[in-house]
Amino acid sequence: METASSRSATSSNSLNSASTPHVVKYTDPTKIRFAVTCSSNMNRSMEAHGFLKKKGISIESFGTGNQVKLPGKSATTPNCYDFGTPYDFIFKDLSKKDKAYYTENGLLSMLDRNRRIKEAPQKLQVCTDEFNVIIALEERVYDQVLDHFFSKKQDRMVLVHIINIDIEDNHEDATNGAWLVTDICEKLSKCRDLTADIERVIEEFADRNPERNIMHTIKFY
Repeated sequence: METASSRSATSSNSLNSASTPHVVKYTDPTKIRFAVTCSSNMNRSMEAHGFLKKKGISIESFGTGNQVKLPGKSATTPNCYDFGTPYDFIFKDLSKKDKAYYTENGLLSMLDRNRRIKEAPQKLQVCTDEFNVIIALEERVYDQVLDHFFSKKQDRMVLVHIINIDIEDNHEDATNGAWLVTDICEKLSKCRDLTADIERVIEEFADRNPERNIMHTIKFY
């Protein structure tokens, strides 16, 4: 696992390798492709997705878990769905199960927001698109993203920056976290040379948010 203390060495070794890709200078924020991921592509990643979409930033959102899991009426009975199940279907399914209960705990409001942003939760590990920056919203998710890149064939050698920002999985911190994700994405969008400038941007961001677990590494498609 990459840690905060090892990220500089990892980045340096990766950038000095013989297979370093061509450096592209990004002057238009729509040319940097961002992805944000949590476990189920329901709460944290979707809140950030909505914020970034309103800013005109190129953004997609994903989950990295085995299934989409939402709280049930007890800790042992979560509501589980396959990735690709439309948010609208989940909204209607929970409404049938207990509309009052899932309205009170905020799930129906969350799902209503989600279905206004995109059709269904998506799984990062089966996505064939390529991104310049992937932001994980929990260290466990960050590790799953790294495992995905370790396990896949890296034949195109297209560089991707993977960043972790720890966000708690509740409605309040999801909103606070969305502001943080928007902040760093806007800063990165202004970089004339993303690869050269990203470490400085991340270090400044970490200094402003010392309570968050910030990590960064580089992988390749």
